[in-house]
Amino acid sequence: MSSAISVRPVQPADYAAWRPLWDGYNAFYGRFGATALPEHITEATWQRLHDAAEPMFCLVAQDNASGKLLGLTHYLYHRSTTRIEPVCYLSDLFTTEAARGRGVGRALIDAVYAAARAVHSIRVYWQTYETNATARLLYDKMAKHHGSIVYSQEL
Repeated sequence: MSSAISVRPVQPADYAAWRPLWDGYNAFYGRFGATALPEHITEATWQRLHDAAEPMFCLVAQDNASGKLLGLTHYLYHRSTTRIEPVCYLSDLFTTEAARGRGVGRALIDAVYAAARAVHSIRVYWQTYETNATARLLYDKMAKHHGSIVYSQEL
């Protein structure tokens, strides 16, 4: 990571800068326009990120010169049936298009690794679309793809 970029926990005052990143992340996954997340979900997510009782966290990458936020990651901890230690799920990762190739994604993942180590988690995992080739170039350098296939069902 360039020393021109720093990673830090999101602050309540960051909402106006966090929101376009969140909207960009959701747009990438097809959640925009008629399929956008309902506003109450975004509001609940923002509140959870600042609630000490929630196991949900957000880190942002910031350009040190301009102060502009360049990317975000949301992560959470959960129990596992195969480990005693908490497991860290890197739920969301997004960088602005202009910031790509500057080490922002790598810096955010490394910061999640550090946060997970700090709470004695021994595993961080995430998922992405198989077709997300650009991100997978980075992910393949930072973690092992175990070949899992994800199933889900909306209830």
